[in-house]
Amino acid sequence: MELTPQHITQENTHLTAKDFATNQDVRWCPGCGDYAILNAIQKTLPEIGKNREDIVFVSGIGCSSRFPYYVETYGFHSIHGRAPAIATGVKLANPKLSVWQVTGDGDALAIGGNHFIHALRRNIDINILLFNNEIYGLTKGQFSPTSKTGIVTKSSPQGTVDRAFNPGNLAMGASATFFARVVDVEPKKMVEVFIEAEKHRGTSLVEILQNCVIFNDKAFANVTDKDGKLENQLWVKQGEKMIFGNQNNKGLRLNGLKLEVVTIGENGITENDILIHDANCVESTLHNMLINLSAPEFPVVFGIIRSVVAPTFNDGIWNQLNEEKPKAKFKSVNELLNSGVTWEI
Repeated sequence: MELTPQHITQENTHLTAKDFATNQDVRWCPGCGDYAILNAIQKTLPEIGKNREDIVFVSGIGCSSRFPYYVETYGFHSIHGRAPAIATGVKLANPKLSVWQVTGDGDALAIGGNHFIHALRRNIDINILLFNNEIYGLTKGQFSPTSKTGIVTKSSPQGTVDRAFNPGNLAMGASATFFARVVDVEPKKMVEVFIEAEKHRGTSLVEILQNCVIFNDKAFANVTDKDGKLENQLWVKQGEKMIFGNQNNKGLRLNGLKLEVVTIGENGITENDILIHDANCVESTLHNMLINLSAPEFPVVFGIIRSVVAPTFNDGIWNQLNEEKPKAKFKSVNELLNSGVTWEI
């Protein structure tokens, strides 16, 4: 893509996490997982080599959407569900910017569902952080599109009969090129994934399992509690065997068209039987299978599950602009408005 001079900046590699902390009072409930995510982002930003003025955070409405106030960069606290439209406009207007969209399971998957899937489909070069606490927190505890069937809330006193969205499934259906999943109690791994999300050319979607201590506490306890997390978490890495467990002796293999958990050393199983993770595979069937795994029968899969190369929407638009500019009849909006028959009122 040909960039004009205003799209070029000098990289600043001397910033620290403290440079991205604002003087605003952080107003989340004590114990909220959002604090850990904010801290991880503030540690991530110095690593991407951008000046603060070249980074933009865009949010919609919800607890997570306070984020732009708490990061010392440019930002927009926009409207409910419409953050992808704002983020797309920002990226198209100035492709040099690192654009981060912060959203929740309600903001992104309910009122914002249409904008969400089309941002993924277009592969606009932005980073989407989806805080998933499986509840509406800001409006005091109603069930959300990701709430588990049967959950009792203020809006479902007899238990919801809804079937929950799986954000990863939705992303795959929209042809996402990058999908990762992390959890708020693993800050170092969050930073690692956030850095890779920013490196990705296209829409990167990171689902963050985030605990709401007030309205849906311990929603992810089965995969985060000390007693069970090693048995119920599988962190995948490109080119490495899908191995997990307390003794690091369990793994995933294909049995026909299904995944199964096997134990190395039992029934003749060796490490050679365990699947190797390939996030770069264009065919998404196995990625979909990994996204759908749930405890306790299977481990929940974390890390970068999918990362493939595809043309970006912003590159396509700028290529068209650069092609048409030399042939344009008018060089400015003023020339256009004053062309042909004009009159004064």
